[in-house]
Amino acid sequence: MAELLSLHLKDMNCDADWAPDGLVGSELAQTNSYDLVILDIMLPGLDGLEVCRRLRAQQTYVPILMLTAKSTEIDRVLGLEIGADDYLTKPFSLRELLARVKAIFRRTDALREAGTATPAERLRVRDIEIDLDRRNVRVAGRSIELTAKEFDLLTEFVRNPGFVYSRTMLLDRVWGYGHLGYEHTVNSHINRLRAKIERDPRNPDYIVTVWGVGYKLAFDSAP
Repeated sequence: MAELLSLHLKDMNCDADWAPDGLVGSELAQTNSYDLVILDIMLPGLDGLEVCRRLRAQQTYVPILMLTAKSTEIDRVLGLEIGADDYLTKPFSLRELLARVKAIFRRTDALREAGTATPAERLRVRDIEIDLDRRNVRVAGRSIELTAKEFDLLTEFVRNPGFVYSRTMLLDRVWGYGHLGYEHTVNSHINRLRAKIERDPRNPDYIVTVWGVGYKLAFDSAP
């Protein structure tokens, strides 16, 4: 299957390497520069979730697509919450897989273009500052370590301060299509993001809840 996927990705003008187990795959992914990593969960040597955790512990960000036969809800949510960008279960359509690969490339290209739009590109609202190119975040002068999805969530809010997002809208914009019904994933990510950026996560003044609708980034400290 890995060889077949490599052939189809090469038809998209992509150079593709593949590894027979998690240990080799983890080493390849950490020592080479890739635009995308496709991970199976059930890998010999080192499972895909652990490979994903190791990649997300690095400073360099690479998109990750989980590809696995495990289709239960807890496995899907776990894969997304440890930093996977998308999740596809077997059996799968090659057409859908390639469509998701293209969607991930479009999102990363858009972020890259936004990050190089000006010589010193920064997003800033109140005392939240985001360096898009280096994927660094500072809040009130403090450097904040965020996972890939936490970073993407915060970036979405900072780009549109005051805009009220429903959970479904955040799933679509941050996770991409294919995750309808996983609104609780948004809630858990919001809670972890608040724990990192808010002075008092129980009484947030950055990312606030709009009851009955969703969330927004407040313009000031008294939303």
